[in-house]
Amino acid sequence: MRFRYPLQKIVDLKGSEKSMAEWEYAASLNNLKQEEEQLHHLIRERGETEDRLGTTAAAPVALAELTAIQQYLDLLDGKIRRQLQEVETAEVQVRVRQSRLAEKSVDEKVWLNTREKAFQRFRYESLLKEQNELDEIATVRAAASRR
Repeated sequence: MRFRYPLQKIVDLKGSEKSMAEWEYAASLNNLKQEEEQLHHLIRERGETEDRLGTTAAAPVALAELTAIQQYLDLLDGKIRRQLQEVETAEVQVRVRQSRLAEKSVDEKVWLNTREKAFQRFRYESLLKEQNELDEIATVRAAASRR
């Protein structure tokens, strides 16, 4: 006799939901990494521009060029502020996805444990049935040998 769990489709669904949550979590981690890399790039570019402003200011140069570099620095500062917000949003998304993954993992584990308990019950009943059949065979043989 073969074990057939009547709620197997639910167990499979919970496994699929967990897999989907894992994919979403991985995607959010990847997104966070990209946003952080973009932020580091902007910060590095700002540092280079600030150095260029310092070296340009030390040399005789037109005021318009210094103003242009300063305006570019202000533009980079704005981009950095927006990118910091993007990184923060991505971090929140990672926490949300991580929480959802934990929830789905627990949910799947509950259903797997329920299935395992049903299997253990099935196995116990099968062994009991088999033992009863063996006992009956032994009883019939013993009765037949007495005659």
